[in-house]
Amino acid sequence: MKNVFYGRMKQKRSAKERPIATRMAQIAALFVLALSGAVGSGAESAERITQGKQLTMDRGKGNCLACHKIADGELPGTLGPPLLAMALRYPDRGALISQVCDATQRNRHSRMPPFCRHGILTEDEVELIVDYLYTL
Repeated sequence: MKNVFYGRMKQKRSAKERPIATRMAQIAALFVLALSGAVGSGAESAERITQGKQLTMDRGKGNCLACHKIADGELPGTLGPPLLAMALRYPDRGALISQVCDATQRNRHSRMPPFCRHGILTEDEVELIVDYLYTL
């Protein structure tokens, strides 16, 4: 059976094909993580991810939960998009760092605060946050 999607014909995937597509997406995400340097050596990488998560959840710093839904966050906002599959959505780590630092550079009408420009976050803190976001 075919569905019409924006004027193009697209076949539905069978039940057998879905798990393969899911596995391929997972492999692609791991590949992107490995290339980005987000997956590092043991304890140092785990510590950076923990620090990034703390900054992300901190209502006085990143405060990402005010606008975004995060899988393990409490009382998420709905103004911004959910933060999931970040490595697939932002395969270029620099683009995600730029987005977190100052989203108005990409979209001057963005509601996301320019965290770095306003001195809310340092570039090092943004790096930690991106380390954590790449695990989502």
